[in-house]
Amino acid sequence: MLKSLVRFVAPVALLALAGAALAHGYKLGALTITHPWSRETAPGQTVGGGFMVIANTSDADDRLIGASSPAAGKVQIHSMTMTGGVMRMREVPDGLVIPAHGQLKLAPGGYHLMFIDLKAPLRKGARIPGTLRFRKAGSLKVEFAVEGVDFTGPDEGNHNGH
Repeated sequence: MLKSLVRFVAPVALLALAGAALAHGYKLGALTITHPWSRETAPGQTVGGGFMVIANTSDADDRLIGASSPAAGKVQIHSMTMTGGVMRMREVPDGLVIPAHGQLKLAPGGYHLMFIDLKAPLRKGARIPGTLRFRKAGSLKVEFAVEGVDFTGPDEGNHNGH
């Protein structure tokens, strides 16, 4: 009986731990950063994207004003738009507002962080250290979970087996 219970409980416990490790978040004052992530890159690829959701429970707006990572030469805040079938990415030098009692979503096809001059390819399963800078809340160290190339985000219903 005990042996059967252990056989059942052990896999369930491992799955719970794996889920907790995949869904990571951070808090800085009124800001909550949910599951910072990136996609794996191909050999020789020198850029990558950073994505997450930043929620603000404060009565005042804050602003994401910058980011850095030892994995890249520099990190910029970017927008991505499609115009006439052509994708355009532009730096957003003034940063992005995180509205009071609202959220800012950094996701593929929209606002994102751009890791430029990657020092090594990003590999699925790795964690990439980074620092986010906010106008009011200050700086926060985070880790970006590197996901597979087909991952669309933890809140899109595509958990790729997570």
